[in-house]
Amino acid sequence: MALWVDRPIWPAHGTVFAHLVSDTSLAELHAFAQVVGLHPRSYDGDHYDVPHRRWDEVVAAGALVVDGREITRMLVRTGLRFRKRKGERPLAALPDALSFLDVPHRLDIVASQLTPPDRTTVGAATFVFDRGDRVLLVHNVRRDTWEAPGGMRELPEPISHTALRELREETGLVLEPGRLRPVGYERLTLRTPSSQQRWPHVDNHIAVYAAHLPQREPVVAPVLQDVSGAQWVPVAVARERSGALPWWPLLEHYVSSDAFAPGRG
Repeated sequence: MALWVDRPIWPAHGTVFAHLVSDTSLAELHAFAQVVGLHPRSYDGDHYDVPHRRWDEVVAAGALVVDGREITRMLVRTGLRFRKRKGERPLAALPDALSFLDVPHRLDIVASQLTPPDRTTVGAATFVFDRGDRVLLVHNVRRDTWEAPGGMRELPEPISHTALRELREETGLVLEPGRLRPVGYERLTLRTPSSQQRWPHVDNHIAVYAAHLPQREPVVAPVLQDVSGAQWVPVAVARERSGALPWWPLLEHYVSSDAFAPGRG
């Protein structure tokens, strides 16, 4: 096991940066970054950006110096490479994060204003906020968890229609399509084929939207039996109920971003 860093030659924000990676696991990478004091925002999906002024410290702490091209090859070879498009923000890469899935897999959580590829998008979820910035959660009976309203796509419906249909079925709310804005997605990558038909691709995407309503706590009532409750709660309460779930970093990122405008409808 080793940590590797290339030389600080990549310009950004008025300085130059290096890339710090692990050849073993993201857990090892995060642990080393915490020891040397790299800020969590320096994490970019499969590496930490190391500013020039911190490079000597990182090397002194044990990171081995390697050519930048070898960094990329190493990430691809070890399966730790995080694929993203320009402007997207990697939030988490979680190995075997879904206990109900019967095959090895990886779940990536990505903040993005772009929708995921339509062909491999199999479901959608929506973060819905009322006028008081409470977020809407539904209780999933099968998993016994509080989650954002969402579910699987029924082809050939557009994925935004999936989000609206699931919201209506799980909460009774009927939204205009124009209220939805893409805020990110989950990418489930299967290491081997699954017997579960809901995951038919190697990469399976769940599109995530946000919607802000002009009312305070409009009445909600689940329609489907797989949802036993729907509630408007402050984000702090949502964190207590759902903060351990894999998708939570995306909601946390959205409410702390410039795109989130408190009190808007």
